[in-house]
Amino acid sequence: MGSATADVADVTDKRLLRGARTRKTVLKRAVDIASLDGLEGVSFGRLATDTGHSKAGIQTLFKTKEALQLAVIDFAREMFIDNVVRPARSAPRGVARLRALLDEWIVYASTPLFAGGCFRAANLAEFDDKTGPVHDALFRDQQEWLEVIAGELRHAIANGEIAELDVELAVFQIDALLCAANTALRLGDDSAVSKVRRIVEGLLTAPQ
Repeated sequence: MGSATADVADVTDKRLLRGARTRKTVLKRAVDIASLDGLEGVSFGRLATDTGHSKAGIQTLFKTKEALQLAVIDFAREMFIDNVVRPARSAPRGVARLRALLDEWIVYASTPLFAGGCFRAANLAEFDDKTGPVHDALFRDQQEWLEVIAGELRHAIANGEIAELDVELAVFQIDALLCAANTALRLGDDSAVSKVRRIVEGLLTAPQ
């Protein structure tokens, strides 16, 4: 009896592991598709063709297209955190970390991490006038990133590293700048990198 139970547990573990691997493979392809063609371009059929997994198997993992899209947003968010936010945390808070975030973002956009460049830039415009869970998830992800930038600006001001400024306006300007830089980089304009650095440095004015 004990052996039979162990065999069942082993089979279950293997299935779970296989499912987790399939899920990761599918999501890695899905984030690239979404960065190129938007989240509406992500479908069970396309993912089945691109990954070699069965359409039915992928549907079993994600159930609905909306659930798939939400999983793609979460996966892209974790990849962004791992490649941009987390590496920058080794820098001291304030100006140094803001510069580190900028450096990591430039690598993220110019390498790029996703086949179509910045995941947010590719999808926010597609869902900005829609309602529902996908819109809300994209909005939360965007606000979280903007708050990371705002937090470092506030820290820099509080510690006298930079002059007083309107943090919300500065964050808006930086975000707009990064979106423009992503477009320029996708068009092959590498000069966007130096422009980003110069403009952000202009915001980081030392107090008089």
